[in-house]
Amino acid sequence: MGSCLLPVSNAFARSDNECQAIGSRPGGETRILGFDAAGIVTEAGAATTLFKPGDEVWYTGEFTRPGSNAEFQAVDKRLVGRKPSSLGFADAAAMPLTSITAWEILFDSFGLKEGEGAGESLLVIGGAGGVGSILIQLAKKVAGLTVVATASRPDTQAWVEKMGADHVVNHRNPLDQEMKTLGIAPRYVAALTQTDIHFPAIIELIKPRGHIAMIDDPQNLDIAAIKLKALSFSWELMFARSLFQTEDMDAQHKLLNRVADLLDEGTLVPTVNKHGGPLSAASLRSAHEHQESGAAIGKTVLDGFNMA
Repeated sequence: MGSCLLPVSNAFARSDNECQAIGSRPGGETRILGFDAAGIVTEAGAATTLFKPGDEVWYTGEFTRPGSNAEFQAVDKRLVGRKPSSLGFADAAAMPLTSITAWEILFDSFGLKEGEGAGESLLVIGGAGGVGSILIQLAKKVAGLTVVATASRPDTQAWVEKMGADHVVNHRNPLDQEMKTLGIAPRYVAALTQTDIHFPAIIELIKPRGHIAMIDDPQNLDIAAIKLKALSFSWELMFARSLFQTEDMDAQHKLLNRVADLLDEGTLVPTVNKHGGPLSAASLRSAHEHQESGAAIGKTVLDGFNMA
């Protein structure tokens, strides 16, 4: 299988619930936290052919190994991609987890192909968070969908427009009425936050035989309510492949390389909205507090150790 040992830069995105504490250890054992990172390979296992020492890479890691809030980290090669050459380490570290999540929603859950979404639309609920920021871009610029994103504040509305949303609606209002006003019935809905609150409206506004994907953790959903429209439903967790060691784990290596190409050619733009300074106990605490405040937009990053 093989691993890479890397010094890392880190990123945070808690506003979309894509990094829950489901990787914490039982019994109060100490765990090194952190998922998103970018770094330089310093050592490669004997079976590692994808990378060599000196390669610049990015990745998210997995639940079963120590996280990226450390100077060095061991990572499975199948979960690692080449770092975009156009981005520094901190900006690159903002992208892997959310890019994988968004990619799997579009191209695994929804079953779309690149460039084949013309004529259909996607509603992104929670468009200004980490996943929403890259999902808007991938959906519009790679899949070819018309994208409607939700945002409730002037700054978040401006952000999702910057990410490329065709339309912006306010999720503090009934979403079925907001979409009716736009005259759009989306084929696809990505519910990234407060799915339990919006679920009845989603069922009302989506096209028959449409598809709903979500990433958050509602306590109760009336899943039987989707039957009348013959809707499909997917629950996305990008860690499922590594957690269960699926035969297609290297799909994440491949898609990270594809996203790197898209960033380097300018099709996609970075989603960093706050730099939190060098990695330290104090900066980690401050970054987490910022994410938990509910005011975070896009991704927050910390610079890593000396990458020279």
